[in-house]
Order: sequence, then C-alpha cells, then structure tokens
Amino acid sequence: MGAEGKRVLFLIAPENFRDEEYAQPRAALYAAGADIATASRSTGYCHGMLGSVAHADTTLRDAVKQDWDLVVFVGGNGADTYFDDADAHTLATKQVEAGKPVAAICIAPSTLARAGVLNGLHATAWPDQEADLVAHGAIWDGTPVSVDTAASGSVVVTANGPKAAFPFGQQLVGVLSAE
Repeated sequence: MGAEGKRVLFLIAPENFRDEEYAQPRAALYAAGADIATASRSTGYCHGMLGSVAHADTTLRDAVKQDWDLVVFVGGNGADTYFDDADAHTLATKQVEAGKPVAAICIAPSTLARAGVLNGLHATAWPDQEADLVAHGAIWDGTPVSVDTAASGSVVVTANGPKAAFPFGQQLVGVLSAE
C-alpha cells in the first residue's frame, strides 16, 4: 500500500527543535503521500535551532487522544522538555501497545527510553544520550539509524542526529509503507 493517507504526527519542542531532523523526514513522508500533523506543548509557531519556524497544529495533550499510524519525536536542544513528560510517555507507549511504529532522533530517544519503550531493544541517539538509554534498558548500537521491533510488533526507529535526518526519513517511509 505505501504511505498514502497514513496519519503521521511529529512532536517538536516549542523552542530549539533541530530543523533538519523535522524538515527532512517530514518532506520524505509528505512526498510519499502521508497526512502529516505537528504537535508541541501548544498550537502556534515553534522555532528551530537554525532559525526555521514550524506551525504546531495540535497540542501534545490532544495528540495523545488520537490514533496515529506513525509518531516521530524530533530532537534538538529543546527536546529534553519531553524527557519526563507524562503525555509524551503516554503517546509513545500507546503507539507501541497498538503495534504501530514510533520513531525518535537525536536526543529524543531519551523520551522513548524513559517511557519504557526501548527496554530490550536496539537503539541509537546523540552520543551524549548513550548512558541514559542504557540506564533505561535499551541496547545501545550507536549506528546512524537503528530499527528494532517491540514484542507488540511495533517497529521502533531511532537515529543519532542531524546527519542521519535524511536516511531516518527514508527509513520512516519504508516502515510506514510496510504497515
């Protein structure tokens, strides 16, 4: 089937999300026909570390109440705002429990790890996050893009940072197309 009409949510920080970690995977999924929404703490404009501006059309709190075919946690310095956020954890665990794919890039895999999503799974992240992922049960592999499957059948994709944004996006298209 492909990604046509699949519902994808990107979760970005209100300030200091990493521009290319949002833009490149979003462009790949959009080109594949996905229906894309962006969430943050509140609706409105969010600002990237490199100066881009993105519009959040929904709040994290409202996004948790909806069903998504793929949820992507975007990195950047501001992504730590979600590390211990109950709604972000619920969004991640709900996705995995439903057997649907979830993804995170840069420092954002720490949100997945702290939600318990990466326990026993191979994962990668920005190198500074290695100890955090391992402390929360992940199997660190340090590759640019890592893919593993949870017991529920949920595919979990993690990536290590801006240089991996393009292959991360391509991997997400492949995962969504296989759903």
